[in-house]
Amino acid sequence: MEKKLILTSETSEIAKLAVFIEDLSEELNLPKDLMFNINLALEEAVSNVILYAYPDKIEKEILLTARLKDNMLWFELKDYGQEFDPTQAQIADITLPAEEREIGGLGIFLMRQLMDTVEYSRTDGANILIMTKHMN
Repeated sequence: MEKKLILTSETSEIAKLAVFIEDLSEELNLPKDLMFNINLALEEAVSNVILYAYPDKIEKEILLTARLKDNMLWFELKDYGQEFDPTQAQIADITLPAEEREIGGLGIFLMRQLMDTVEYSRTDGANILIMTKHMN
């Protein structure tokens, strides 16, 4: 199974992501909590691309590919924006009270907590973020 979703770098596109994940969840009969976690992790990743990868605000494409193989869901998010490796980014210190935390990093923390793996590469001018989640 493989499904693709093409988004543009507009915040209104995030609604399409939720529909994509819901359709995928129904097709694979995923538990609600698994669907919620996947949707939240992908929404964080896509939001970061939309908000930060294209500082010139020119509308660009973002490609999401979802695959199922050996009881593992595999998601590849690809964009041609500014280089950014979320696996190397500092994550939010959640031990501090909210008012003492620096802004940013919480979404990356959530992605790492909700998914089994989060990997990044930069290939041919593209940011490629791969996240996986076991279905059981």
